[in-house]
Amino acid sequence: MTKPCILCVAITGSLPTKANNPAVPITIAEQIESTQAAFEAGASIAHCHVRDDEGKPTSDPDRFARLVEGLKTHCPGMIIQLSTGGRSGAGAARGGMLPLRPDMASLSVGSNNFPTRVYENPPDLVDWLASEMLKYNVKPEIECFDLSHIVQAASMARDGRLATPLYVQFVMGVKNAMPVDRPTFDFYIETVKRLMPSAEWCAAGIGPGQIVLNEWCVASGGHARTGLEDNVRIDKHTLAPSNAALVKRITDLCEKYERPVATVTEARAMLGLKKNNT
Repeated sequence: MTKPCILCVAITGSLPTKANNPAVPITIAEQIESTQAAFEAGASIAHCHVRDDEGKPTSDPDRFARLVEGLKTHCPGMIIQLSTGGRSGAGAARGGMLPLRPDMASLSVGSNNFPTRVYENPPDLVDWLASEMLKYNVKPEIECFDLSHIVQAASMARDGRLATPLYVQFVMGVKNAMPVDRPTFDFYIETVKRLMPSAEWCAAGIGPGQIVLNEWCVASGGHARTGLEDNVRIDKHTLAPSNAALVKRITDLCEKYERPVATVTEARAMLGLKKNNT
């Protein structure tokens, strides 16, 4: 397969701590250093959360701005994707970083269990976040925790609430949500191709599902996400030494399936983004 595979590294997330794995980058400086190593290992997208001084998740635009500035300096051309996820803030605070005009931002278009609470994404908030992304020319990564989220994203694209082509991510393995299941994964792909034929797609597997989804994506012509946000281990008994080590697992899979790893230039072209992040 000759289609380049875009690699996304989710560097920190909202939940993992150094108690889970000392390699989890928490401070802005740690995040920049970890992302640079992952970038050099082959990642072309950095999916970013930020933490406050106590290590707790926050949507603080100033912290995001410092991270974005550092990534632009140390990872030239890398696609910067900021999280609007609900663990970092509530309501409009979740979109407070969008005026920074990152290349991309995550967008969940529906609610689901996650994992012991409800991840609430009411329609009015979804519409507002989508409108802010249009306003600031930020490409959404549609995070799909359920089949209905794919259908909703297609509807929003048809009526102009989302710019096309879309980038759709299947999230599988969250406790009490969609498990890592191959027939479901295949139906997700079929549904994206039917409803959004111009869309690119990827998938994120949580915990031990990460490497499973990585291989399914590479083998099926999609793109792949990895990183310490979703999984802190290399295997059942071994902590991952870095985000870069998790990226290398995908580059090894790309070699196995004879797929080139997308450069930042190729990734930007496939996703319809401007040629650099300056």
